[in-house]
Amino acid sequence: MRTEGAGRIRGQGSNALASSIVLVCRKRDIDAPTISRRDFIRELNATLPEALLDMTRGGVNSPVAPVDLSQAIIGPGMEVFSKYSEVLEADGSAMTVRSALQLINRFLGEDDFDHDTQFCLAWFEQHGWASGKHGDADVLTRAKGTSVGGLVEAGVVESGGGDLRLLKWAEMPRDWSPEDDTRVPIWEALHQLIRALNQDGESAAGALLARMPDKTAGLIALTYRLYTLCERQGWMEEARAYNELQGAWIGIEQASQEVGHVRAQTQMDI
Repeated sequence: MRTEGAGRIRGQGSNALASSIVLVCRKRDIDAPTISRRDFIRELNATLPEALLDMTRGGVNSPVAPVDLSQAIIGPGMEVFSKYSEVLEADGSAMTVRSALQLINRFLGEDDFDHDTQFCLAWFEQHGWASGKHGDADVLTRAKGTSVGGLVEAGVVESGGGDLRLLKWAEMPRDWSPEDDTRVPIWEALHQLIRALNQDGESAAGALLARMPDKTAGLIALTYRLYTLCERQGWMEEARAYNELQGAWIGIEQASQEVGHVRAQTQMDI
């Protein structure tokens, strides 16, 4: 809950929490079942995106400040973990709380993003939309497990004259087709979604989301990762695009579901 005031003595000149994190505990059923590690991860991936949306609805006036999301996301994650009598690892042993927390924390980390997106995140944090040296980019791509040529092929950077820069959402091609693109990093999918929203509205963004449903969790995680980064850096203009996508997400998802329903009905008719 966003309860902390910016003017209190403890908060002045310190990195205190912007929110109060409250844990509500309930008794677990005596006959609670067990679950496998794979099913636990699957349930986390289904639960945490919606929990994250609930925490961040309203942008800068959201219930939980972006700086506190990594702590607040523990609640809904541990709710999944603790409702089972045990979460069983592949070898049959019980998962520890430490391991569960590591899996939960990965949701807002970058390790689960594809290599191209990991590069884009690191480059954006260093350079924003400005150009940087090709040599620096080459070193970073090797560290992230990708390549400059691969990033160009993916359609997320422009490279030439010894420099490299990230493409802005407005520079993304309007006729982009995720089905025909053999290399679709989450970074590209997100900024294509922002382009569709800003140029053609929620219905168009929803239609695009319907064509890449497997990327929903990554899109949500990257949106808030970038919003938090821009807010921390004081890049308010850049933060606006991610904030607007967040505010429109419910409408985009509804439009996506409507498109999916129409397609399913058409297939049934055929």
